[in-house]
Amino acid sequence: MDPDNLQNPTDGSPNQEQEARKLRWRMVLGESAGACMGGLNDETWQKRERTIRYLYDRDNADKRGKNIRQSTTGGLEDSQLTVQDWINDVHELFPEKVVEQIEKDALEKYQLSEMVTNPEALSRAKPSEDLLRAVLRTKHLMNQEVLEIARVLVRKVVQEIMEKLLHEIRAPFIGAKDRRRRSNIRIAKNFDTRATILKNLKHYDPEKKRLFIETPIFISRVRKHNEKWQLIILLDESGSMLDNIIHASIMASVFWGIKSIRTHLIIFDTNVVDLTNECNDPVETLMKVQLGGGTDIGKAVHYGAGLVENPKNTIVILISDFFEGGSQNFLLSQIKGLIESGVTMLGLAALDRRGQPVFDHDLAKKMANLGMHVAAMTPGELAAWLAARIK
Repeated sequence: MDPDNLQNPTDGSPNQEQEARKLRWRMVLGESAGACMGGLNDETWQKRERTIRYLYDRDNADKRGKNIRQSTTGGLEDSQLTVQDWINDVHELFPEKVVEQIEKDALEKYQLSEMVTNPEALSRAKPSEDLLRAVLRTKHLMNQEVLEIARVLVRKVVQEIMEKLLHEIRAPFIGAKDRRRRSNIRIAKNFDTRATILKNLKHYDPEKKRLFIETPIFISRVRKHNEKWQLIILLDESGSMLDNIIHASIMASVFWGIKSIRTHLIIFDTNVVDLTNECNDPVETLMKVQLGGGTDIGKAVHYGAGLVENPKNTIVILISDFFEGGSQNFLLSQIKGLIESGVTMLGLAALDRRGQPVFDHDLAKKMANLGMHVAAMTPGELAAWLAARIK
């Protein structure tokens, strides 16, 4: 592996460049170089070394009497990585060019292929969000048999996430209670406890200390007039967006189920793909996502603009880290045109796995100056934001 491919951001000064190059060589040469080059004190570089060692130390595994090829639990006692953890770390710690080389070496040189070629190994894997990320990052390497097993695992994990998010997303769209009106629809969420107690106080038995309910009271709900609203979601599918892609796909499916909102789902990198027809099934959406590549946000916004029918009743949500690979001027002109036409635009900043926003602040500020709402939101916060505007 060429150490120069393992780029580390610096301020461009000779001292920093020299130090970064030293760190790259130290990582590639391994612990044996520690005596003359020092250790890796930075946590990120330590994780990189562990990830590299997990694969490339296999050349010396037999000499150390360690078997690290035999199962999906991995080896190397000091790291205790699983294959799926290792796949996720590779994609999070290294640039795309290096990821491609590591994947090629893993499959061709070291036969570390359990996750992508062995149906039994994958079927034994426990469904989890980490497994979901690993599958989405390696599905392009899977044969059809393994891909079908992976699809079943993806569906199990997606279902678990959806069950957690479903109420949180739908709740803001349920009409507010209208205590002035009674309802004949006797369901728990419409039950009026206070009015029922007052109405039935005459049936209170002081000896038994019980209140007998003869006439339960249910109230009506104010229905929101959102039948004509159009929701267009533009979803960046670059590699750094994986966690956001998972949750956005599930959110789009939930919004699709709210019949009073017409939802569109568009994914993009340098190309634009309209997945509206698969929007109701987040598994199909996720299995069609191609992580990585460049980013042309302007092209995606231009496509979204072509879907708008009634600007004043349209919300366009751009979910991205706002690192534009295309023309910023073109992107800003598209946003300006949509906002001036009456479209409501929301830019949702990417969130990392800790829930911290990661995005280009300069471009976000320029978009906000045009009148675009820019924020970092959880799924529940986004639903509340939308419900407040769709009235």
